[in-house]
Amino acid sequence: MSQTGRVTRDRILDAGLDLLSASGFAGVTIGVLANHVGMSKSGLFAHFKSKEDIDIAVLERMVDVAHKHVVVPAMRAQEGLSRLTALVENWFGWSTKAGLVGGCPAAAGMFELDDGEGPVRDKLLELEKQWDKILKQFIVESIAAGDLRKISMSTSSSGS
Repeated sequence: MSQTGRVTRDRILDAGLDLLSASGFAGVTIGVLANHVGMSKSGLFAHFKSKEDIDIAVLERMVDVAHKHVVVPAMRAQEGLSRLTALVENWFGWSTKAGLVGGCPAAAGMFELDDGEGPVRDKLLELEKQWDKILKQFIVESIAAGDLRKISMSTSSSGS
């Protein structure tokens, strides 16, 4: 892809992320997105194969933006509870801190697609698992640093 093509694609994805943040996937239509970036619908499709591809690429852009505003700054904190606290504090309101016009695009997508099926929902579920993995990693580091106690959750109850 040419440098100009990458710049145009980035502009489309940034606009799509803003629209997703504000209006959910229903607001990221081909027409609205093309109009938002000043392109024709066919010009937009020169960069993507389908609406589904656009949605998935926008979610991938969201990961990049969220990582930059949530995880990267947290990694600057001391390992352990300080880092975990920074991660959670960065996570709250990250979309606003990132300059998006609406709320968290992933949260909006999970509500919107909660009873649907398909590659876009699958991508959202994959991203949710990735976030859970990062959060658990930070919790494990906090336990290893001695900042948190490990507790075991028992489902059995005593009958005596």
